[in-house]
Amino acid sequence: MPEDAMPVDATSNLTVFILDDDEPIRESLQILLECAGFRAESFATPVAFLESGAPSRPGCLLVDVRMPGMSGLEVQERLGRDGRDMPVIVMTGHGDVPLAVRAMKAGAVDFVEKPFEEEALLSAVRSALDRAADARKSSPGQPAAALEQPSAASTAAAAPSPAVPPEILARLSALTPREHDVLRWLVAGKSNKVIAFELSISPRTVEIHRARVMEKMQADSLPSLVRMAIAAGVTPGDG
Repeated sequence: MPEDAMPVDATSNLTVFILDDDEPIRESLQILLECAGFRAESFATPVAFLESGAPSRPGCLLVDVRMPGMSGLEVQERLGRDGRDMPVIVMTGHGDVPLAVRAMKAGAVDFVEKPFEEEALLSAVRSALDRAADARKSSPGQPAAALEQPSAASTAAAAPSPAVPPEILARLSALTPREHDVLRWLVAGKSNKVIAFELSISPRTVEIHRARVMEKMQADSLPSLVRMAIAAGVTPGDG
């Protein structure tokens, strides 16, 4: 069996729930996921999702961080209050990195930026479904509502988790003090111009440091960099 097919087979009874108020995005995501072999259902509003039976069913949630009425963060918080152990992936637009950081500190497993890179999105979904499947195996027969999702208070600590891969810590240690400063402001979601102002350096110098940070951290995208930084307990520059 091909390695890339295993996550789909192992989680074939799980569903990816898509929550986005933008109809074209919902439709394109559902088509993409179903073509990749996933079971997918979509919802246009947070109320429609929360009042359906979806939150109590096994799977993961792919949710837009900005929606009218209730944001993706609020949906995530609602699931936590209701005791739903559903892995959450937040979808963000350009400039929404601070919201993505908040979501991940509150327990979201990943975030993806619009416009999406298909493989990055599918990889995030595979990981989220693997996590959902593992949770079901560790609590056989226990309803999803009885499994507690980590709260913001329990996940917001800045200290590195014992589960942080040693290679990520090694990459961090290779950063110069200035590169680490730039990383902290990137995690805060700031632009090169803002970082330059905060650090009293030129935007061009920020670009150079940013490129070196991406190279040393072996990050192929800003979301990838932010994920590693959060996992290692890096504090945002404005935190």
